[in-house]
Amino acid sequence: MPSESVPFKNLVDISFFAEKIDLALSTISYGDKPAELYDPIRYIMQLGGKRLRPLVTLLAGYLFQDDVQKCIKPACGVEIFHNFTLLHDDIMDKAPLRRGKPTVHEKWNHNIAILSGDVMMVRAYEQFLEVEPAKLQKVLKLFSSCAAAVCEGQQLDMNFETRDYITIDDYLHMITLKTAVLLGFSLELGAILNGATEHDAKLLKNFGINVGIAFQLRDDLLDVYGDQTKFGKQLGGDILADKKTFLLLTALTQADDKQKEILSRFRNNTAAAAEEKVREVTQVYTELDIRAQTEAKINNYFEEAIQCLNAVSAPENRQALLRNLALQLMEREN
Repeated sequence: MPSESVPFKNLVDISFFAEKIDLALSTISYGDKPAELYDPIRYIMQLGGKRLRPLVTLLAGYLFQDDVQKCIKPACGVEIFHNFTLLHDDIMDKAPLRRGKPTVHEKWNHNIAILSGDVMMVRAYEQFLEVEPAKLQKVLKLFSSCAAAVCEGQQLDMNFETRDYITIDDYLHMITLKTAVLLGFSLELGAILNGATEHDAKLLKNFGINVGIAFQLRDDLLDVYGDQTKFGKQLGGDILADKKTFLLLTALTQADDKQKEILSRFRNNTAAAAEEKVREVTQVYTELDIRAQTEAKINNYFEEAIQCLNAVSAPENRQALLRNLALQLMEREN
């Protein structure tokens, strides 16, 4: 009987890995009673999404071994944790929709959403119990450190809402914690589980962090300059919410007096018409060539990521799977 690793040898795309993740997630039992506690977990986990983090865990493992079976359960733990953060973030952001569907706190209530999220964190840790004993302590320490960093990033994001002065470096640090470190950990995890050296594992972690920062900057850019028919949500949402994005912070450092007056006039101005606010702020961005500057920043992080990946001691054809996935993320329109 052929071994589980055989299909990996002639792999031409990432669909095999994605199917493994989807199957594993579909078989996880979160619990049954009380239904109010467990139904919301199944609900948010079935909303889908890119499943990016568990996918890169498997791809990182594949760099070093054909068989990634030992990576699957921990990868699911990463995905459960990620969705836990989304569930609680939605409460803090008062978000009505997640992936086009009502958020858990809207469909049920805030208390249920908080408690269901707590259970998701527990279930995430349970998935890591599949890690071989010799590596379990190391993996759990890395995961705990990563999880705390994500929470720190979310707190900084909330702090920034009420702080008048935020530097670009402040913002980049925040998105590194909130978004990028989990992607970095996901890659480091797959590498560790499948026997990579510590050096290669760190290279993959840094690859993921740089891709994660570029990913968030791309999201900032699409919010203003995306194609409305492809973006999937209202353009200018960050402007309307007075989010201190890379675009706004860069504009504030370069604007002349007239442009600063426009940006100041519309900040925290709930009386301004939405279309006017988005139009006027976007016009300032355009005058300052903020789009090109953001694209240059994205490219810098992407190039740094690729340099890290290229330095990993793994076959080129296996590296190509991660490289092509990263490129797709940078070229995405939604």
